[in-house]
Amino acid sequence: MAQSSRTRFVLLIVLLAAAFGLYKVFDKPKPAGPPDMTIPVSVARAISQDVPHYLQGIGTVQASADVLVTSRVGGTLMDICFTEGQRVREGDLLAQIDPRPFEAALAQAKGTLARDEAELANARKDMRRYAKLAAKDYVARQTYDQQAAQVAQLEGTVAADRANVRAAELDLVYSRITAPVSGRLGLRTVDKGSLITANDATGIVRITEVTPCYVVFPLPEVYVPLLTEAVYLRDHDPAAAAKPMPTVEAWSRDQKTCLATGELLTVDNRIDTATGTVMLKAIFANENERLFPNEFVNARVRVRTLKNVVTVPPAAVQIGSSGNYVFVVGADDTVTLRPVTTSINTGAVTVIEKGLAADEIIVVDGIDRLRQGSKVRVAATVETVRLAARPSPMQVENMPVLLKDQQGRRQGTPGHGPGTGPGKTTDAHTESRTAD
Repeated sequence: MAQSSRTRFVLLIVLLAAAFGLYKVFDKPKPAGPPDMTIPVSVARAISQDVPHYLQGIGTVQASADVLVTSRVGGTLMDICFTEGQRVREGDLLAQIDPRPFEAALAQAKGTLARDEAELANARKDMRRYAKLAAKDYVARQTYDQQAAQVAQLEGTVAADRANVRAAELDLVYSRITAPVSGRLGLRTVDKGSLITANDATGIVRITEVTPCYVVFPLPEVYVPLLTEAVYLRDHDPAAAAKPMPTVEAWSRDQKTCLATGELLTVDNRIDTATGTVMLKAIFANENERLFPNEFVNARVRVRTLKNVVTVPPAAVQIGSSGNYVFVVGADDTVTLRPVTTSINTGAVTVIEKGLAADEIIVVDGIDRLRQGSKVRVAATVETVRLAARPSPMQVENMPVLLKDQQGRRQGTPGHGPGTGPGKTTDAHTESRTAD
């Protein structure tokens, strides 16, 4: 009896295990709902604006006058009449060399001249006497000819004496060292009491004039047609001749500060075959003297202005096998792949020639997950840079503005809420910069 009960207990356990195994085998999980395929993206609005076309190169500032002041005579430097860094005008006294040796040399030259002039006057009187006597055959003709030769010789001596006097006068003048040009003085290389020599290579001081000054910079040869159109058209078109030369801006090395604004002066008449560049020269008034000789600057020349063109952030334009394209957000929050034709890229915006209209909404971030007809959710907006208000070439794009998430999506974004759509985005200045 006990063995029969044990058998029934074991059989019950086996049946329960078999039932649990069958349940596990044939139990099917409930199908899950469809996954959420909405893709969060950042968008921007295409805007219409005037876009200046700049060409940029690294240039060098050149002074309009750069002169090393040297002495033209040798002697002891008696006085220095300037202060380092001082601004001088042409003709201002800079230094004085001991003039006494030159005064003595001038007096000696004048004395020699006076002696020779007296001898010449006496020889001329004798020649006139011999001329009368020779005419009456009182003296030989040869005597008259010798006297005439002596007069000519003395005339040459007097002429040389007069030249010596002028040379001595110049040496005396050169003992006063004056500024040959106007400008700002550098550091002096000699001191009072120094013995200097004529035309010394080290000089006395350097004068540079930076108001105005020049900036010389290279541009690739591919831009020669644009430069030709901007510059040389003025020589053949009377209407263009009245227009100013293209504007040139000189920016600091970090491109955060515009140092000065000038105009293009000329373009070199040949291309450097070693570098494939052409040199340009611009002139700047530089009244505040912010440009310094031999300084490196970023020079930007505006060759033209594109009027009322459609612009987008550069990140919105993608390159595909068939060309450039953008993703346009529709009213139903789906995206459409739109082929576009681009023009110049300023770094802040890209100009769209064909394929896109102003005020259309395009995707700028999250593009790698998109396909034709993908459903999107606007998570942030980016305002397209307005070039007229851009403070610096370093600003390439505006920062994205995150949108608050209210019941999955914020009202006022494309395709949600009354009066909303792709052409109506929220103001970037009123949006919160943090997401919930």
